[in-house]
Amino acid sequence: MIGLIGGMSWQSTAEYYRLINEMTAERLGGLHSARCLLYSVDFAPIEQMQAEGRWDDAAAELARAARSLEAGGAETLVLCTNTMHKVAAEIQARVSIPLLHIADTTAAAALAAGVTTVGLLGTRFTMEQPFLADRLAAHGLRVLVPSAADQRLVHDIIYDELCLGVVRPESREAYRGVIGRLVSAGADGVIYGCTEIELLVDQSDSDVPVFATTRLHAAAAVDAALSA
Repeated sequence: MIGLIGGMSWQSTAEYYRLINEMTAERLGGLHSARCLLYSVDFAPIEQMQAEGRWDDAAAELARAARSLEAGGAETLVLCTNTMHKVAAEIQARVSIPLLHIADTTAAAALAAGVTTVGLLGTRFTMEQPFLADRLAAHGLRVLVPSAADQRLVHDIIYDELCLGVVRPESREAYRGVIGRLVSAGADGVIYGCTEIELLVDQSDSDVPVFATTRLHAAAAVDAALSA
């Protein structure tokens, strides 16, 4: 039983749900779908906690969700957001079931593809702060982030457009520019390190391999569930 901590945003959580069920059906065939529980939080208070740096409060809120999922029968946890992996350790400490860390699954995919230097796109929290980059680096990857101006651009498109379900061709072109500059700086792979980013760009928008964290994380959840 997979426990999904979602709602950050609900658009990206819907992608998790779709991918996990599609992958389960591909693996098992017929009418099979995933056994899962979803706890979908209200994103507005979480976003305010992010903006105000109240990460302990956010950790407590998501830990409550995790404990609810565990009490409901979940046997593994998936935190359906890159940014809130900043508090993954705090969540894990408050439950007895494993939490699948998004950076671990992403690093494994990059290394398997022969990539050694990755460009990291995400919210400004993910790009500015080391919680995801350090976890990736612990696996042996060199991590590059965009310039300050590009970070603002990437972050604003996520929160002002993608989290609201708005997908604009102009924003796709802007992201292509950011990706190109990361490649010019030495990235031989690019991590789409925010679940909403995959609503805007895909492999066709990059000249180097891309690693879509939502898809990789969903696949790891299915692997864990079906191997139990």
